[in-house]
Amino acid sequence: MPLVPLLPLFHRFNREYFNGALAIGSQPLLSVRWSDGRLRKTAGFYRRGLRVDGRNSCEIVLSRPLLELLPQTATESTLCHEMIHAWIDLVLQVKESHGPNFHARMAAINAAQNQFQVSVRHQFPVPQTPPRWWAVCPRCGLRSPYQRRVHRAACRQCCDRHYGGSWHASCVFVYESALPEA
Repeated sequence: MPLVPLLPLFHRFNREYFNGALAIGSQPLLSVRWSDGRLRKTAGFYRRGLRVDGRNSCEIVLSRPLLELLPQTATESTLCHEMIHAWIDLVLQVKESHGPNFHARMAAINAAQNQFQVSVRHQFPVPQTPPRWWAVCPRCGLRSPYQRRVHRAACRQCCDRHYGGSWHASCVFVYESALPEA
């Protein structure tokens, strides 16, 4: 399926699911674009950073290689997923990934329409590579595969169970190499 222009979709979703909060008039608070072809392991991402000139830069990037072969609903659900991240960051000004604000907005969007489903994890066909690391929770022993070590990443189940959903140092993953010994 040919790639659809993202900006019209962004503006439609912004009106329908975010009360227009992600734009000032017709000017989005962030850029929205297709990847240049290198994004092959994830369907999309939202990021906020600094430009070379020191100004803030926010963008949503969707994977051209993954989504161009799938139905438009895959693009719509991925864009909406990333817009939730942008809304949490730019509007709510909360630091969270897939926490309670994300789940609440995702549920509201899914209840408001039936063309596509926003989810935390997609089920798109992505080439699998074996993990380079095992992240092990020191509290419960849960082992999760990772491609790279993530500084201060913690076990969600233990943080939810023992600390009311707040991050805690006792739940920070310990990394073990998953690569075969030479």
